[in-house]
Amino acid sequence: RQLKAMNLSELRPGQSAQIVGISGDEDSAERIMEMGLIEGTSVEVVRYAPLGNPIEIKAHGYPLTPRNREASLIELKITDPDGLPTRERNA
Repeated sequence: RQLKAMNLSELRPGQSAQIVGISGDEDSAERIMEMGLIEGTSVEVVRYAPLGNPIEIKAHGYPLTPRNREASLIELKITDPDGLPTRERNA
């Protein structure tokens, strides 16, 4: 089945996706890549801060907290459209 492409700021907590690209200016893209968020990386949204910014994600087995502006530049392919957190999928 075809899964929708979107950006990181559109994912719900528990949803997983794979990075397919990074848009934006060179400085923003470089900062995102310095966090280890490069094409092919799998990410899972853990939660949003109370005011929605930043977003806590899990990538490479560790937590990261990109700001919404950065997250909106990270283009994804959804790999888990159901959005079940990892611990619930494996239960």
